[in-house]
Amino acid sequence: MRTQVAVVGAGPAGLLLAHLLRLEGIDAVVLETRRREHVLGRIRAGVLEPGTVELLREVGLGARLDRVGLEHQGFSLRFDGTEHRIGLAELTGKSITVYGQQEVVRDLIDAAEPEPCFGVSDVALRDVTTDRPSVTFTDAGGTRRTLHCDVIAGCDGFHGVSRSAVPATGYERTFPYSWLGILAKTAPVHHELIYAHHERGFALHSMRSPELTRLYLQVEPDERIEDWPDERIWDELAVRLGTACEPGPLVEKGITAMRAFVAEPMRHGRLFLAGDAAHIVPPTGAKGLNLAVADVRLLSRALTALLLHGREGDALSYSDTRVRGTWRAERFSTEMTEMLHRSADPFERRLSLARLRRIASSTAAATALAQDYVGISVGVSEDA
Repeated sequence: MRTQVAVVGAGPAGLLLAHLLRLEGIDAVVLETRRREHVLGRIRAGVLEPGTVELLREVGLGARLDRVGLEHQGFSLRFDGTEHRIGLAELTGKSITVYGQQEVVRDLIDAAEPEPCFGVSDVALRDVTTDRPSVTFTDAGGTRRTLHCDVIAGCDGFHGVSRSAVPATGYERTFPYSWLGILAKTAPVHHELIYAHHERGFALHSMRSPELTRLYLQVEPDERIEDWPDERIWDELAVRLGTACEPGPLVEKGITAMRAFVAEPMRHGRLFLAGDAAHIVPPTGAKGLNLAVADVRLLSRALTALLLHGREGDALSYSDTRVRGTWRAERFSTEMTEMLHRSADPFERRLSLARLRRIASSTAAATALAQDYVGISVGVSEDA
């Protein structure tokens, strides 16, 4: 087997990279250890920055997004028993769009030519420091294969084989709380997202559609999902959000640890990392998917210059550029997380309230938050 770019991982980063490369006339094969049904069923983030939306439209992936995506021109901060709206459009001239990551993945798979190789196993990366790297794997039928290529793009997430193949320094932080999240078949109680800071802990009201609501509660890291029956979840959400949600059937329910991670560098020879293989951000700032898009937007341009024109400058600088952008996003996501969550430290709790009150009372502070939220100078620019 032979291709120009072997893409390991059929998440949004890998699929979008392959799509962008094919538009430039570059062959790409996508390998994925999970089966197609699993990839399409994974429910992840759903807030797209305007730069992400614009790119998807530019490359022919905006039809369903424009039809069913929910454009939001602001969001609400709730604390001290009061709601404070952050008007994104008024403060920045931009808006965000709620469109589930699994919907982006579905659009990418529908557009893929050829379709990714799903259900592969025993993936190994070979000779990544040479100009003739390869990927060996066992296909879904049990046949052992070697995929020869010019470049490998590692887009297989934090636990994939790509990250461990890069001799990188990992910078990591684990936060002292987790998120209990549910996806419920019930109408949202508000037309925009609500971030609630409460003495009992953080809560988030989001949505995936007019009929599907995404809700989160801050819980202790050692909490068990069995200790949170549905009735308790709905009651706690009502207290923290300050408004009662209409209980509905749960599509998903689980507890997720809060952590941050950055790998430096994001390149080793002809192996390039993108998306969760290179970085994890706490989800409070809604940066994960948008960072992955920023990665592959720059990487596709760098690989086009390298493979079609023999210019390697952008490929060599890819890691430095994206590491800088990643740390800006980590800064915002961490500040947002620490400001909104309840700390065990009374001093930190008072600081959080002071930060929130400043945002509510200062146009400059609210504007800075809005600019970060929509992605202005927060890791989304390929020339950052």
